[in-house]
Amino acid sequence: SDQHRGWFHSSLLTGAMLDGKPPYKALLTHGFTVDGQGRKMSKSVGNVIAPQQVADKLGAEIIRLWVASTDYSGEMTISDEILKRVVESYRRIRNTLRFLLANLSDFDPSKHSMPASEWLEIDRYAVALANQLQNEVQAHYKAYEFQPAVARMLTFCSEDLGGFYLDILKDRLYTSAPDSKERRAAQNALFHITRNLLKWLAPFLSFTAEEAWTSLPHAANAKLSESIFIEEFGTFPEIEHATELLAKWERIREIRSEVTKAIEVEREAGNVGSSLQAELTIKLGDVDFAILHSLEDDLRFVTITSSANIELSTGGLEVLVRGSQYKKCGRCWHHTADVDANAEHPDLCGRCISNLFGDGEHRLFA
Repeated sequence: SDQHRGWFHSSLLTGAMLDGKPPYKALLTHGFTVDGQGRKMSKSVGNVIAPQQVADKLGAEIIRLWVASTDYSGEMTISDEILKRVVESYRRIRNTLRFLLANLSDFDPSKHSMPASEWLEIDRYAVALANQLQNEVQAHYKAYEFQPAVARMLTFCSEDLGGFYLDILKDRLYTSAPDSKERRAAQNALFHITRNLLKWLAPFLSFTAEEAWTSLPHAANAKLSESIFIEEFGTFPEIEHATELLAKWERIREIRSEVTKAIEVEREAGNVGSSLQAELTIKLGDVDFAILHSLEDDLRFVTITSSANIELSTGGLEVLVRGSQYKKCGRCWHHTADVDANAEHPDLCGRCISNLFGDGEHRLFA
């Protein structure tokens, strides 16, 4: 382009002549911005999209997110349809942050912090996964590879968090006793994930990250940094046997995906409503059987069903779904045999009664 032949080349020659060195340490250039059909923008054609108009209508964050999520090594395409997709991506990120911050509203790191060894297994997995992603994001940033970094963060928010971890976590956050070890363990993981996620997002979602940073809980006796932009990338608590944990839960997620498909088939057939109305029998080979068996009764929380049983099989993975015949708990919505067993609280299951008035349930895995 004329920029390379002109400005960049002439600056290089001038710097080498006067100072004996290039005038810049590195040079990053991008392709031309074109419309949705790949055409050069022209007033006469009427296909110009003015950045200021986009910022006025959709916000400056959308412009930044579009730039960061576009591969600048070639022509950078923009159109109203592309911007709509960018808005949807931004909405997913913002909704994830809202959920994280809302569920940290009563968390004080100085009072409620716990060593990672005391967290539930799925919490340790989520933090190990986030730490793995942070290493990827930092490597991409150092190489000025913004598009793959943004793509991974979007996947993390929509699939790893929203589609898996947070989906499973809702039951524990909403039904466990407020100050229970199980709920505080979840908040510990959420705190570390949120604090570092905001730092990943800050380079391209500046206002959003700064706004969320001011709402992030901090120790009562510690002063919150004035701005996220004077922070550095943080570290996560060390997770023992992280490699094995990541591999185990990756397989659990694959099995859960098949379970979800089987439940959806029964839902479309009208045999079950929500997944909590379903009872499962999962038949698996010995390796997968051992993985799910290790979750004990917490397996039903991973599958988000009222019950989940496993059977050893030589015929590969098979998921059997049936609708529960038990009543639904008015608080946690699980269908269990002990709903209506307590005369004082006929609409509650035994688990919820224990969480509200007793010692509370005990979980180790999910």
